[in-house]
Amino acid sequence: MSRTKVAVLDDYQAVAASCADWPSLGCDVTFFERHFDSAADAAAALQDFEVIVAMRERTPFGRELLLALPDLRLLITTGMRNASIDLEAASELGVTVCGTRSPGHATAELAFALIQNLARGLTAEIESVRSGGWQIGLGRDLRDATLGVIGLGRLGSQVARLGLAFGMEVLAWSENLTDETAAEVGVTRVSQQSLLGSSDFVTIHLRLSDRTRGLIGAAELALLRPDAYLINTSRGEIVDEAALLAEVRSGGIAGAAIDVFADEPLPADHPFRTEPRILATPHIGYVTRPTYDIFYGDAVAGIAAWLEGSPRRVLA
Repeated sequence: MSRTKVAVLDDYQAVAASCADWPSLGCDVTFFERHFDSAADAAAALQDFEVIVAMRERTPFGRELLLALPDLRLLITTGMRNASIDLEAASELGVTVCGTRSPGHATAELAFALIQNLARGLTAEIESVRSGGWQIGLGRDLRDATLGVIGLGRLGSQVARLGLAFGMEVLAWSENLTDETAAEVGVTRVSQQSLLGSSDFVTIHLRLSDRTRGLIGAAELALLRPDAYLINTSRGEIVDEAALLAEVRSGGIAGAAIDVFADEPLPADHPFRTEPRILATPHIGYVTRPTYDIFYGDAVAGIAAWLEGSPRRVLA
């Protein structure tokens, strides 16, 4: 009897094999470090696999790709939400889709690290030292600065509390946020316009949906002060990238820190790579060893459960 073939995708750092007990499955496991350039590229490489483990939304599984994978029976995504998987098509094709736990705090930590970097100009100062120079800029204090949090859910609440710990005034807005929920976190609920116009740092913590896609466009960016910064560690499509680039280049805002992009990996010629007032990181919000241990450990457990006929954490 042939062994079940498992593909583990987008293993950029070549660490997936060390994050879980894959041999315990008794399957043939292949780790793909290279990102597929297209659905056709993915289909050609994944033809013979019955099980695929996807790292978040790095490789989209739309109807076209799912139709091109006739042997696929189980698709596991890290985390319990993946907007790039066509769940309806998967169900029609008899593909079970499951998720994993996701601790989430790593993204909140990165968001605040980016805020600190922007406030003190750390990247430029580090590069100055490396090139033989010394001090080149003047930093800003976080104490008494205003932090605007768009989306006060699990991650936004963590970032808000970090801001409070640094002595910041914290404002929050989302479409359904209540005064009571804001008070529980210790922050003040305001309108979107007030938050954008009053904050020194605006950080986004929303899920991508039809409602949030393009939420921060030219009109919203124009409300930010010239000395304000925008931080996005949620999803690239929430912010109009062209409008953000124009606002930064015109001096409409002081700069931005962006960890997520509409097109990933970020194209080599993308202007965010070279614009000096945009701090771009390669979608590393959740990329930590403890998080990966949970992702891949749950993936192995999920495959084992499916092989036994009892899939867990099924996404409907």
